[in-house]
Amino acid sequence: MPLGSTRLISADSHFNEPGDLFINRVPAKFKDRAPHMKKFEEGDGWIFEGLPEPRNFGWNACAGLEPEQMKAWMHFEDMRKGGWDPAERVKEQDRDGVTAEVMYPTPSLQAAMALVEDEEFHLALVRAYNDWVSEYVAYDPKRFCGLVLLPNRGGAKVAVEEMNRVLGRPGMRSVMSQAYPNGSAVMSPDEDYLWAAIHERDVCYNIHVALGIYKPSPHKAKLPGYGRFFDAPNRCIEFIFNGVFDRFPNLKVAFAEVDFGWVPYVKEQIDNNYQRLEKVNKFGLERLPSEYIDEHFYFGYMTDSFGLNNLEFMNPDRVLWSTDYPHISADYPYSWRTIQASMSGVPGPVKQKILHENAAKLYGFDTEAATGVKTSPVAAAA
Repeated sequence: MPLGSTRLISADSHFNEPGDLFINRVPAKFKDRAPHMKKFEEGDGWIFEGLPEPRNFGWNACAGLEPEQMKAWMHFEDMRKGGWDPAERVKEQDRDGVTAEVMYPTPSLQAAMALVEDEEFHLALVRAYNDWVSEYVAYDPKRFCGLVLLPNRGGAKVAVEEMNRVLGRPGMRSVMSQAYPNGSAVMSPDEDYLWAAIHERDVCYNIHVALGIYKPSPHKAKLPGYGRFFDAPNRCIEFIFNGVFDRFPNLKVAFAEVDFGWVPYVKEQIDNNYQRLEKVNKFGLERLPSEYIDEHFYFGYMTDSFGLNNLEFMNPDRVLWSTDYPHISADYPYSWRTIQASMSGVPGPVKQKILHENAAKLYGFDTEAATGVKTSPVAAAA
């Protein structure tokens, strides 16, 4: 457990959503199409319209189990309740010594919602999800930060309308998306309407691992997770060379679960190429690309000893510790042991920034008072 003034704020943690989340919240005409959970002999799985296989979630709910017990399939009733019950989640935080968490969806649900092309159905799913999240985090906004999931169908104005509908509810202090509002992972000029709105609200735009439209598949990969950062360098270049930060100088973009040991290398390489090509291509940037990275991008990690040993090449104000609980990458309930080992050479003030100060400032954990709510509407509904 942390002692004294040390706190742990996880900039990337996850829900385990209840199987009736969408059925209970979408309009009646969509109930038969809504994602839902179904029981199978090997475990429970999510059923998504248009996808032939159920989506299991064992590796998304196995933190703290013995290694031999971490399997791709699991029954919902066998997982810890904190994934869907905030009252239980606070107990789980206390067990691990975690002060607060930024809460992300289960990746398969996020991807499945983004995949829906029917604009009305897509928006109904996104609204249902955001309503559920806002109820969860309202249990204790001092311990949870909820992210407004932005729709990626209907254009930037639809995305901004959903942001304004939910942002500002107790605990709902930032936004995220799986793809841009234009329905793809390629930024268009129309997204400026969204960047302007986020810039005005002074919140962070969050990307969990990568942007993209893809079909969520069952856990079958031989070694998942080793290349989580592949999309992030290209995304940095996209934002920088589209001039987004020159137009919106206070815009902040946070990558969850991408680590940061690769960042110094990318900064060196893009600066080198930029200086070789600027006089020919006339990019029109106001600063070096690396300066935009140091100022505007945040990088969340769970395990990155190389990055921690090379912090002199990073802006430590942009590094965010994460637990990834309750996924397989989490060290629950021994996060503090891993931190002590991996950060043994990091100066105290820098360690404090990475463990809690950067996240507290970015996500407003120190500025929002507790609501006094001590019952769990999410648990009651489930």
